[in-house]
Amino acid sequence: MAIGRTRSTAPRSLYSICMSARPLKEMPGIEFLKDARGRRKSVVIDLGGHGALWEDVFDAYVAQQRRSEPRDPLAKVKKLVQSAPKRLARCEVSS
Repeated sequence: MAIGRTRSTAPRSLYSICMSARPLKEMPGIEFLKDARGRRKSVVIDLGGHGALWEDVFDAYVAQQRRSEPRDPLAKVKKLVQSAPKRLARCEVSS
């Protein structure tokens, strides 16, 4: 470590960990857009080939946004699910 520099004690985010990873030579269907200094700023993902990857990224984003929301106890959620009216499957509907 250089003299005069201090190491950050802040936890690294998933974004910073992924962005600091060694760049991959070839990622078919994924293209990084860079700024004038060559830093990656955006990504273009081919959803036809990487739709599941996008769903994982989106789910992680939503979970992070909801971290501070109040939570219900598991017992309350189980009770709510068990008391919900049963839905018939489409094949069970009689005409």
